[in-house]
Amino acid sequence: MRMLRTAALVGAIALSAAACGGASDNNGNSGPSGGSGNSPTPYQTVALTPPGKGNLASATWSLYAEPQSLDYLYAYDYPPNTVLANVCEQLLRITPDFKVAPGLAEKYDHPDPLTWVYTMRQGVKFHDGTTMTADDAVASIKRHMDPANGSAWSTVFRDVTSVEKTGPMQVTIKTSKPDVLINEQLAASPGTVESAAYLEKAGKNYGNPSGKVNCTGPYSLDSWNTGDSMNLKKFPDYWDKSLTPKIDNVKLVFIQDPSARVNALMSGEVDGGYMLPTNSYEKMGSSGNGKLYFGANSGGYNAAVTNLQGPLGDVRVRKALSMAIDRKGIVNAALNGYGKPAKSMLIPDAFGIAPEKGKTAAAALPELTQDVAGAKKLMADTGAAGKKIVIATTNLGPELSVSANAIQQAGKDIGLNVELKTIAPDAYTALFTDPSTRDGIDIIVTNSYDMTPDPMEMLQTLRTGDFGNYGKWSNPEYDALVDQALATTDDNARADIALKLQDILLREMPGIPLFESPYSIYMSKKITGATPTMAMMSYPWAAQLGSAS
Repeated sequence: MRMLRTAALVGAIALSAAACGGASDNNGNSGPSGGSGNSPTPYQTVALTPPGKGNLASATWSLYAEPQSLDYLYAYDYPPNTVLANVCEQLLRITPDFKVAPGLAEKYDHPDPLTWVYTMRQGVKFHDGTTMTADDAVASIKRHMDPANGSAWSTVFRDVTSVEKTGPMQVTIKTSKPDVLINEQLAASPGTVESAAYLEKAGKNYGNPSGKVNCTGPYSLDSWNTGDSMNLKKFPDYWDKSLTPKIDNVKLVFIQDPSARVNALMSGEVDGGYMLPTNSYEKMGSSGNGKLYFGANSGGYNAAVTNLQGPLGDVRVRKALSMAIDRKGIVNAALNGYGKPAKSMLIPDAFGIAPEKGKTAAAALPELTQDVAGAKKLMADTGAAGKKIVIATTNLGPELSVSANAIQQAGKDIGLNVELKTIAPDAYTALFTDPSTRDGIDIIVTNSYDMTPDPMEMLQTLRTGDFGNYGKWSNPEYDALVDQALATTDDNARADIALKLQDILLREMPGIPLFESPYSIYMSKKITGATPTMAMMSYPWAAQLGSAS
């Protein structure tokens, strides 16, 4: 789930381990499990899991919800991105260590501040056997720019003036003003290349169970059984031989109930899964049937304010609500200590372009401690007492439901009338792509994550009018700083601007920081090799899977 796209992982493994009291281990060893309590449970993060060794005919992987669509335009949440990372590819690629590398474009040039030129690889095949051309890349990108399509990534291209084929295998993007992020974001969903002919053929059915997709990844979408599963099939003509899959078929099963998902994993019915329920960590960590790993997460959990027309339109009410939240209680109850209270909407790992700067800045930020008495004083003159706010909640995992309950209690403590609205996991994902589903909702608890190594990716989504700015918050000072940052090519200078933007977010709170926690993955004794970090959202993690022996 996502509200925004934050954080990065360059240097993240060491930062996460230091923050949580564990040491990173590139040999695939997960950290020790401890009990609950007021102190964080020690654990270790890993950069990689042990590599897959041998070939297998099949493996089964769990998703917590069925994707609403596999159209890359709407790949704005965990379920679709987890699938598409193995099926579709982008002009550039995010590597497991969260760096930007060549992808379907073998190289790129930046001849002037307003021009990006991409040279496409020769001989890349789509899953239907046709050959990729520059025309496919142009058609794929332009779909984001058509307002009629309602792309979740449309604002990435807000400053793009043209996308053109400028050679047999060359694509040129022109912008109206400098934008250093657009290149990085072409390594995520905005840069996906689909067959232009297939897009035309599939029409409105593209990305759904009948239309499917036709991309260039190491796996093709073989079948989609609505309400049950998808099957990914090894693509024999995949261009990148370093990522030739060892597993012929990967079945992705949709298991919404957290307990059922954990039981399926621990029994061996399912071979692996990401984003495990936090209250299962102790149980799964001691399982003899598989292994639990923690990787660096690229975002923290926040309470996204989605309605500024009601009581939360007053910044004093937002701040009072933040002050009244028991973040330590959430970490203990929902995470069993596997995490810590957040200090801002940006976690330290958000500063992948300047890791030490991000770490130092985060250490200097004050704790967001609970102060109900102070919150009540702040509320006194707002006129919001007794007014209603609605918080979306779901049974996806305790980190969401416990957080929603804690926010509800905080709201009641300061005199608000707080209602919880329970939403099914698959419908909860629609909150992040379909604005109509947020009608009547004031707050969504969400993990805000990034798919590129720059804090500005998240920060720019809170510009006036951005798709990810769910509450339609607007601040001219903030917008001007974002524009300044996007025109700044020096990473350290851009990070300094990001810190100024962070200060504004803490002052205005269009989103209320809650907590940080590691990324989790479980694999049975049968398999290993999957990417344990958030890079798996765009990197073909399933192509790394193989037998454990």
